[in-house]
Amino acid sequence: MSIEIKQVHKLSQQLVMTPQLQQAIKLLQLSRMELVDLVREEMMENPILEDGENTAQELGKDDPDARMEAGLQGETELPAASNETRDNTAEVTGNDSTAESQAVNEIDWENYIESYSSSPSTPSYKPSNDELPSLESTLTKKTSLEDHLVWQLRMSNWPHDEENVGMLIIGNLDNDGYLKEPPLADIADEAQVPTEFAQMVLTKLQGFDPVGVCARSLSECLLIQARHIGADDDILVKMITEHLSNLEKKNYQAIARDLKEPIEEIYEAAKVIMTLNPKPGHEYSTEEPHYITPDVYVHKVGDKFFVVPNDDGLPKLKISSFYKTALGGNGKAKEYIQDKLRSAQWLIRSIQQRQRTIVKVTESIIKFQREFFEKGIAHLKPLILREVAEDINMHESTISRVTTNKYVHTPQGIFELKFFFNSGIRLTTDDDKLASEAVKTKIKQLIATEDQRHPFSDQKIVELLREQTIDIARRTVAKYREQLGILSSSKRKQLF
Repeated sequence: MSIEIKQVHKLSQQLVMTPQLQQAIKLLQLSRMELVDLVREEMMENPILEDGENTAQELGKDDPDARMEAGLQGETELPAASNETRDNTAEVTGNDSTAESQAVNEIDWENYIESYSSSPSTPSYKPSNDELPSLESTLTKKTSLEDHLVWQLRMSNWPHDEENVGMLIIGNLDNDGYLKEPPLADIADEAQVPTEFAQMVLTKLQGFDPVGVCARSLSECLLIQARHIGADDDILVKMITEHLSNLEKKNYQAIARDLKEPIEEIYEAAKVIMTLNPKPGHEYSTEEPHYITPDVYVHKVGDKFFVVPNDDGLPKLKISSFYKTALGGNGKAKEYIQDKLRSAQWLIRSIQQRQRTIVKVTESIIKFQREFFEKGIAHLKPLILREVAEDINMHESTISRVTTNKYVHTPQGIFELKFFFNSGIRLTTDDDKLASEAVKTKIKQLIATEDQRHPFSDQKIVELLREQTIDIARRTVAKYREQLGILSSSKRKQLF
């Protein structure tokens, strides 16, 4: 066998991930808040970009430069190239992606800047307004459980060694107000005091507000609260210390048999226990609420639905006019400005492509889920990503990116785009299917109408759903019930 060197021509196709395509994919999968943060970060790093107040409608629809300034409001057009060519934006799909056909370097940026006209830059400050509150009056911080306990500790005027141990205990509490880790002996070792001394400090802390804080277990927390309200009789104490599992299952008969007490006495003690707070620290939770801003709005006009992108809160990007004169400087400055111009142009274009794709996907969802938008969640149909991908000629991965952490405001409420994609439950009467979310809604409605003294078991719910032509297994009902955060029938039962 001879070895030789020769040239071979081979024709092949491959996916070229250009920096521009990578940027478009990255922007597509960002949530709205992440997009706002990224745009503001780009504005800090790229001096060419600035937040413009004027839109394309104000500056002139026929002026391509004005449309460039309008940023996110209209489609961005490139300035005229020397060879009268324009590069096409590659659509973000998984099937194929085309790299830009013409290099952006071919654009005559110097010519473009010379003919560029822009509105005056927005002032970097806001005029004073006497009606607005002062900065000091708007600064606020929610009091945490640790802050509340430390304040009480400082006001108690304890000796220095007790205060040190108290600070260590408070610093190790969890969000519910419990001291679960580390053990009290370890805290005593760290403070270099006897364990009995640390126990004494812990007992004093357990008298702080909120009542039940600094407990080491649920039973200890409930006992502290019971003693505080003067309800720590023998029956209640034994129920808390020995029968928490039966209390959870509402198995009062077993408690009465074990304690040899009348069932009425057990009921009365259970009523008192139900008024106690098993998580005293939740009142001082510092978790911030999660606000949802829809990416698109769906409006119904007559018999038609229209999808409108939500541009509120997004900076309206435009090219800064300050660098118009700087382009005629030395070669390094000119090269730097041209590089930043290309980066700014691709950012604006990628954001516009992102918005167009979200609108396109939402319009396709409306096509498949029209009955939901008109009648409500009970009419939601099964839908998978592939169906929408085939409808708008995109790849499933693109649809997945678009629908993740994106929200739509509809006549039925605000939903994540992922909400409309769910599996189907076959009906007993015909070959039609019902969406799993619609089945969950029906289960929730059945439980809401049940007799609380005789709640529906999972098997009973199966039978009631079968009467509505929905055939599912008992384990499926149990799974949907747990996803809805609904307790089992034994824990939902009300005896008094």
